[in-house]
Amino acid sequence: MSETTNSRFTPRIFSGIQPSGGLTLGNYLGALKRFAALQGDQAQTIYCVVDLHAITVWQDPETLRRNTREATAAFMAAGVDPARSVLFNQSQVTAHAELAWLFNTVARVGWMYRMTQFKDKAGKNSENASLGLLAYPALMAADILAYQATAVPVGEDQKQHLELTRDIAAKFNHDYKVEHFPITEPLIEGVATRVMSLRDGTKKMSKSDPSDASRINLTDDADAIAQKIRKARTDADPLPGSIDGLKDRPEARNLVNIYAALADETPDQVLARFEGQGFGAFKPALAEVAVAAMSPITAKMSEYMADPAEIDRILGKGADRASEIATPILERTKDIMGILRSR
Repeated sequence: MSETTNSRFTPRIFSGIQPSGGLTLGNYLGALKRFAALQGDQAQTIYCVVDLHAITVWQDPETLRRNTREATAAFMAAGVDPARSVLFNQSQVTAHAELAWLFNTVARVGWMYRMTQFKDKAGKNSENASLGLLAYPALMAADILAYQATAVPVGEDQKQHLELTRDIAAKFNHDYKVEHFPITEPLIEGVATRVMSLRDGTKKMSKSDPSDASRINLTDDADAIAQKIRKARTDADPLPGSIDGLKDRPEARNLVNIYAALADETPDQVLARFEGQGFGAFKPALAEVAVAAMSPITAKMSEYMADPAEIDRILGKGADRASEIATPILERTKDIMGILRSR
């Protein structure tokens, strides 16, 4: 199916965040900030807290509930407006799980075993991993295709999952000789779609890193943000005049990219201002930009989390809106497959 064929579908952008707790600056710049920016008249935006994905590994129930609300609060604090976007948690819309099962009959086992994330999470003990951990890419495809989403904002490290979604859509359309699902396009944009560790510029910023100094958490206060940036690993060389000069300087490149993303500038614009200066001058400027951008988000998240009932209300309303879109698509999928249903 070509992009021209995709134009037959209502333009929709879908993405989700797993409620695993400990959201970081990487989640904000790589996802949440972009989600808010994509809201507009060009496409309907549908955003989801993917709690069914979270339970592919054991979760403490109370912690999962809190993390689901915290992720929702982060969406809204970052600028996602529930009135402009559909915002909900995955488990409230049953079309996701039902379509995932249908896609389990379309996807091939070999496709699942090739998924890098399964290999990473299951490790050498893959025989004891949950079946859900192996099969969850089919659920991810269902998340996207339940809305016939035409585009998904993804980081470079997530492209493999979208490729599998495209493979499932193409095989379904081919097997049933229909043009029912779009071949969803990736949206990869922005200067900091992959934010790296403050302690090691070759590793992605992650909540699982043992060192809290490696990341800026969305719950960090201004002092913590400034201190982490001051202590971020760098090198002794001055900053060059263009991003090409940072090719072999991963920590320096990471900090420049973070500055650029937070200030809505290009890396070259940032470097033009700081060319020839060292990190003694750059880090305080970055800290100022980071605190100005992140402190309001932290404050708004705390405000939202103080009223969990309101978060639950927003998620419930969003689930109703999501179901209105997904249910007819699911039912048409069943019709195509020859599955009888009550009238």
